[in-house]
Amino acid sequence: MTAIRIATRASGLALIQARSVADRMDRELGAPTEIVPLTTTGDREQGVSLAKIGGKGLFVKEIDEALLDGRADVAVHSAKDLPAVVAEGLEIVAFPRRADCRDALIAREAGLTLRSLRADARIGTGSARRAAQLQNHHPDIEIVPLRGNVATRLKKMDDEDLDGVILACAGLDRLGLEDRIEERIPTEIVLPAIGQGALAIVVRSGDALVKDLTVLDDPQTASAVSAERGFLLRMGGDCTTPLACLAESTSAETLRIRGLVAATDGSRIARDELEVEIEKAESGGAELAERILAAGGEELLAQSRKEVET
Repeated sequence: MTAIRIATRASGLALIQARSVADRMDRELGAPTEIVPLTTTGDREQGVSLAKIGGKGLFVKEIDEALLDGRADVAVHSAKDLPAVVAEGLEIVAFPRRADCRDALIAREAGLTLRSLRADARIGTGSARRAAQLQNHHPDIEIVPLRGNVATRLKKMDDEDLDGVILACAGLDRLGLEDRIEERIPTEIVLPAIGQGALAIVVRSGDALVKDLTVLDDPQTASAVSAERGFLLRMGGDCTTPLACLAESTSAETLRIRGLVAATDGSRIARDELEVEIEKAESGGAELAERILAAGGEELLAQSRKEVET
């Protein structure tokens, strides 16, 4: 049997994620696999703000191309890296069970939490979403722009004399670095990115693998991420925008969806939430976006786009 080629970013975390999917394909489909690591534009441009060079699509462009030109058969992405609309000719076929969706504080001082940060603490993050919500919660802290893989960011915490850095719990857990987490930040304080903690499996539309790979899908995760991506699509935002959304099951039939858009400095936040039937997950996310846009979100989005352009 020919090996199924799995395209992924070449970072340590992305390779761990891809291998976890490969292991499941071996166990559940009896399919041999081959990992195809690729370096994306987003990975190469480490010294440049994503907002200045095109946003989160830069982490998937080369992987999409490998699928479309036949160099790979399947792609494994962090769901939060996906733009609101996948490339023509491709489709998402599965969302495996989601890991911890929260953000994490890693601090130089053991036992430190957001509540116990000193007023002038220096916190590193490359995320507009995290920065805005942190400054809304702690207006006096200094946000230090930070990019790179997990190891690079942890090293910069020491090299740049930072009090802490904010990273995703899921990535730290997958890397076996959960002992570095001082606080798993409550979602009431920092709402996660769309799709954070989830993986997305993408293939060419119409490929025979479309049907086979549905076995890897977790329906609860798929419904939640579908709601969040519905929100993202209607908001028209990306990782350059202080935008967040999280959908969570409240019963076997319903989802609670929370969303927000913020001023880049955290001085204002437009937020709302609603509960919908799971069957209406995507449209529920879009409805929530409409409500937030009408309640000041449109103005905040326009301002954030203007700031990126300048």
